[in-house]
This record gives sequence, structure tokens and C-alpha cells, in this order.
Amino acid sequence: MTQKYLLSIYQPAGDPPPPEVLEPIMRNVAALTEEMREAGAWVFNGPLHPPSTATVVQSKGSDVLVTDGPFIEGKEYLGGFTIIQAADLDEALGWGRRLAAVLEPLWIEVRPFVDEAS
Repeated sequence: MTQKYLLSIYQPAGDPPPPEVLEPIMRNVAALTEEMREAGAWVFNGPLHPPSTATVVQSKGSDVLVTDGPFIEGKEYLGGFTIIQAADLDEALGWGRRLAAVLEPLWIEVRPFVDEAS
């Protein structure tokens, strides 16, 4: 039985790297994604726009508040993610390590989804 894991990619606020730096990184991400697919681990992945494009929606009683901007201001933000399925945490951490190596020096958080059977 496999467990789904979220590999969150955190990056610093600010401008993205120039194309000559970013393009080889994105090629390496695409190659790793293909390896995940071939191994049967890949479920879904995607990059996100900067936090300035976010909209926060919160219910307060009978009202729903809608606010422009990120929920939390910070020096780092969630820049993208990959959802994988793995036999256990060790296998998920293996994919997390590979993703971290491709995206050095960014941070990768590996977190399991709550078991659907629970």
C-alpha cells in the first residue's frame, strides 16, 4: 500500500533567477518528474505564481471575507509542489532529496497526507 506525500518547494521572496540560470534548473526538474512518472511515484506537480497574486477567503459567521495578498507575509514562500505516492517515508524522503539536489539551495518539505481510510 502506498501513501501520498506533498513535496513543498520553498523559495526566497524576490525576482526569479535569470533565464541562463533558471532554464537548466527547469530542465532538471522536468527530467526528475519524468523519473518519478516512470517509477510510478508521480501524482501531480506545479509551480505557483508569487504570493502577491494570492487571495485569501475566510468565513466569519454569515460573512465571507475576501482579502488580496498572501495569508502570511514572509521572506520565503511556497513556490511550487509535487505530490507523490511512496511505500513509506524513507522512499518519499529519497524523492525529496533528489528534488532538493535539483533545486539547490531551495528548501523541500516532505509531508504525508492524512490517510483516506482514517
